[in-house]
Amino acid sequence: MTRIAVDAMSGDRGPAVAVDAVFACLDAHDDLEVVMVGDETMLSAEVARFRKKQSSARVEICHASEVVGMCESPARSLRQKKDSSMRVAINQVHQGRAQACVSAGNTGALMATSRFVLKTLSGIDRPAIVSAIPSCRGQTLMLDLGANAECTPEQLFQFAVMGAVLAHAVHGIASPRVGLLNIGAEEIKGNMQIQQAGRLLSDSQLNYIGFVEGDDIYMGDVDVVVCDGFVGNVALKTSEGLGKLIAQFLREEFSRNALTRTAAFFALPVLKAFRQRVDPRQYNGATFVGLQGTVIKSHGDADAVAFASAINVARMEVEQQVPERIRELLAQNLGE
Repeated sequence: MTRIAVDAMSGDRGPAVAVDAVFACLDAHDDLEVVMVGDETMLSAEVARFRKKQSSARVEICHASEVVGMCESPARSLRQKKDSSMRVAINQVHQGRAQACVSAGNTGALMATSRFVLKTLSGIDRPAIVSAIPSCRGQTLMLDLGANAECTPEQLFQFAVMGAVLAHAVHGIASPRVGLLNIGAEEIKGNMQIQQAGRLLSDSQLNYIGFVEGDDIYMGDVDVVVCDGFVGNVALKTSEGLGKLIAQFLREEFSRNALTRTAAFFALPVLKAFRQRVDPRQYNGATFVGLQGTVIKSHGDADAVAFASAINVARMEVEQQVPERIRELLAQNLGE
């Protein structure tokens, strides 16, 4: 059985969304067990809605008396909220009572707490945030997305190893193509940090295809894009903004007059298919990769569908033993 600890109190929408997502996943996977962490009274009331389901037998409630606020200082939450739902859920992984943790809470606090409790893998300086981004040929994994604003060439190399393991283990890509995000594809482009990281990757056993540019993220010609957290977070937020812009433009154009509204009616099947392809809920669930355990960050405003996607990411990474694979591939490339 795969056993996942879910921080049910954090995030913007409250425990009802987490409980709905948990039972959707339990119904889909008979080999899944979940520890719901949070206020026992509130969670018991929410879980009671599903008491007639057989899957309710695979849910355990673990009480936590505190919640980390979305704007709370990571240092403060780490020092002063040792009984928060976030901390207790991560402790479940550390103590071997669960194999992964999922939370929609404060990203900084989740990273700080995860790193403090679980520690990093041997050979990994810093954990990174990695997530899938839709592309023309499926999806592209990108890291780091905000955990590390500044990185050394060696850390970028470590990110590449971790991204390659995820692409192979979870997404089934036999030899993931790894690219280093740069201001140009030419070998002479980029600062000293990027140049040195490129040389490290060229000498590795990874399927390194060289420098890639921003538009390459979406074209499907690279499977893993590596960058520091400052650049990655800006690229991610820019992508999200562009998606909203396109959606807004489509609404405006199709509602402009009677003719365009008629066109919208006939285009509805195409629009629905397009929406499904770019629906951010199916890509929800960013991995804090590089830790001695699996921690998945859900978007704070995730609905039940999106939160279930994050739980499924955790389930797949547990089944594929991602931390162990990262340790093995890193040892191969460092000659240890």
